[in-house]
Amino acid sequence: MANVKQQIEAPFVPSLGYPPEGYERRHFNENYGALNNYFSKITSVFGSLFGPRGGRFLNNPYGAFQDTTDQAAAAADTAYAITLNTTDYANGVSVVSNSRMTVTSSGIWNLQWSGQFQNTDSQLHDARIWLKVNGTAITGSTGYISVPNSHGGVDGHLIAGWNYFLSLNANDYVELWWEADSTTVSIQSYNASGNYPSTAAVVATMTFVSNLPS
Repeated sequence: MANVKQQIEAPFVPSLGYPPEGYERRHFNENYGALNNYFSKITSVFGSLFGPRGGRFLNNPYGAFQDTTDQAAAAADTAYAITLNTTDYANGVSVVSNSRMTVTSSGIWNLQWSGQFQNTDSQLHDARIWLKVNGTAITGSTGYISVPNSHGGVDGHLIAGWNYFLSLNANDYVELWWEADSTTVSIQSYNASGNYPSTAAVVATMTFVSNLPS
């Protein structure tokens, strides 16, 4: 790892000093050597950044979150913020007030999410999920899903998820909201059992894509 850091280390601007009044081969050689070394290091840096594995040197903002609790619809056709109680990874993104994914850098962001829905009724029911940015619902962001009915004594299950590209300013926050047409629909977490691990009720990631277009 030490060699990698040296390879991508930013080169220092050489101190060439002032030339003497008369031509001196020694002074010319020193300056030429300093400049040659400087530009060689710049070439190495750019080669490392733009090479096939250049991304390993970049430090882009990101966040990965989940919720390990059950989220119920206390009333039908009533909007609820989807909460996130666990931060898996965070660099320039944090969850504020349990649901607000807040960014510290302006830019284009990719929000990806998935939710584990459950329906305990013998009838199929619908749910809707949408986005709010800084408390304002985003036009066109609502997605409709139908959660299967219970069958053979087993609750109906559906995992839904998709992604959005968002233009955000520093300190903006994004929330996922949902509602269902029946209180029998919920977003559920499950404990580990048998051969498989536990299930998070919700998983969400925020990934920085690009700076804002000028």
